[in-house]
Amino acid sequence: MLKYLEQTYLGADGHGFVIFVWTLGILEFSFGLYKKKWNKNERWVDITCYTLPKLVIRPAVAYFSLKFLPLVFPDFKSAFSWVPFFWGAIIIAITDDLTQYWYHRLHHELPWLWRFHRTHHSADYMGMAMASRQNVIYSLFFSQTYVTATLVYMGLGVPAVIVKGVKSVITTLAHSSIPWDKPFYQYKILHPVAWVLERTISTPATHHAHHAATTDDGVGYYKGNFGNMFFIWDIIFGTAHISRQYPAAYGISHYEADPWYAQLVWPIFKSNVAGSELAADGPMVRVDLKQADLIKNDSIFSVVPIGDEKEPVYIQH
Repeated sequence: MLKYLEQTYLGADGHGFVIFVWTLGILEFSFGLYKKKWNKNERWVDITCYTLPKLVIRPAVAYFSLKFLPLVFPDFKSAFSWVPFFWGAIIIAITDDLTQYWYHRLHHELPWLWRFHRTHHSADYMGMAMASRQNVIYSLFFSQTYVTATLVYMGLGVPAVIVKGVKSVITTLAHSSIPWDKPFYQYKILHPVAWVLERTISTPATHHAHHAATTDDGVGYYKGNFGNMFFIWDIIFGTAHISRQYPAAYGISHYEADPWYAQLVWPIFKSNVAGSELAADGPMVRVDLKQADLIKNDSIFSVVPIGDEKEPVYIQH
């Protein structure tokens, strides 16, 4: 019975989660929360990013789990099968999410990695589809996926199913355009709960700030708030910004609708948008010249040239 529940309802790929995602998506559309910004190109980006990894990532992880691990670590199979469920869940939750925190953070802090993560930030809207909006290569090398697969091989399969299911719900809700956390900030009686909640898991307010188009309003903070399931990593490592507000604008200031295929599988396919980071001759990172003065004093990257521009251009992310 437990196995049936795990596979059908509780897992990140189970029927229960699929029903949850579809329900949330219908609610977002019903309330008009995409504000007519979901054009044909953006639909293709979101839909392909949601479906294609299932055809790419799953086979890769399956191969890693079934072929590579037994070959390299034959003596470690089911080595942790004695660990109680509770402690197994703790191990999975910490290793999976902490690994993803650093994987995510490095793609913002190392210029040569930024373009693999850029797709996740390109849309000027927020919604549940954003949770899986990633370049395929970025998704393929998800470090936490292989860490968790290894722990499953070592006997933590049941805890992994439950934790990954919970994590999928939290991350999807954090990206959703439905501000479900707003009541916790509006009603004083709920403020203590809000204080704990926003420092423990990712919420729309904290994660939307990470997707903001600017940081000059005191709300947006794309240089931090990297947490996925747990926001506590940002608290611990000093990258947290909590405002209890929602950005007025999302995305990348210079985004000009790069083709969906370039966003999905760059650098295999390049963008035809001149000056884009995804173009054949594009820079690693860039922002509009008009924003350079706003961020040049605290940019974590160096100045980069764009084409024949005579003035320096400072990166945004």
